Amino acid sequence: MKPHELRELSLDELEVRIKENQESLQKMRFNKSVAGQVENPARFKMFRREKARLLTILAEKQATA
Repeated sequence: MKPHELRELSLDELEVRIKENQESLQKMRFNKSVAGQVENPARFKMFRREKARLLTILAEKQATA
């Protein structure tokens, strides 16, 4: 999602998205360690960036609240 779309979410929704993102990243890392390869390695970068984006927006919202 784009940052302006994420800023419209509530704090609870952001926390849920962060948790889902982290779980997906862990599953991908596990699959990589077991199978030795990943279907799309660029997804690691995508998930890490989205997690950072979510954490940044969450911190912004908590600072203003």
